Amino acid sequence: MSAMGRPKRGDNAASHAAAASPSPRVMAPAPWSAKLRTPFAVLGIRTRDGCLTGVEFLPLDERAQQPVDAFAARVVAEIERYLADPRHRFTLPLSPAGTPFQRRVWRAIDAIPTGESRTYGEIARALATGPRAVGNACGANPIALVTPCHRVVGSHGALGGFARTADGDALSIKRWLLVHEGYRFGA
Repeated sequence: MSAMGRPKRGDNAASHAAAASPSPRVMAPAPWSAKLRTPFAVLGIRTRDGCLTGVEFLPLDERAQQPVDAFAARVVAEIERYLADPRHRFTLPLSPAGTPFQRRVWRAIDAIPTGESRTYGEIARALATGPRAVGNACGANPIALVTPCHRVVGSHGALGGFARTADGDALSIKRWLLVHEGYRFGA
């Protein structure tokens, strides 16, 4: 209150209630269901209710972790099959958290055959949107590797970005995956 008895700017019950109320809870990510060492990163794997919900690229010095259950073991086995044979098609049930638009982009990315790529612009034209929006959806992909955002490249042979990494050189991971799948740079 001011000396005149009038409320000061922001001096009302609502602003006090807002200041006194706790901030909204931010959900912590689920614990890892497994962590798999690969040549390019340690893959942090998250599952829930029999579905794969996340694959993240962790630093190579991260400790591996055995699968916590049979489904996590199945995920690890499928990733190991992909590492042995890049033509392996994943058959895992997925439950990625994302907007309807992001899910449309991820479905388009899932359709890119092994050894091929699409540019952000090509996917954008197919979905009647912009390349930057496609790039943002790629960066938000919670199931890296299995939903193969690494197959989305920039125009004129540029690699583009690759954001689902906690540490390390993301573009070297993208390059490794593309070479593993037989992608021919500059072809």
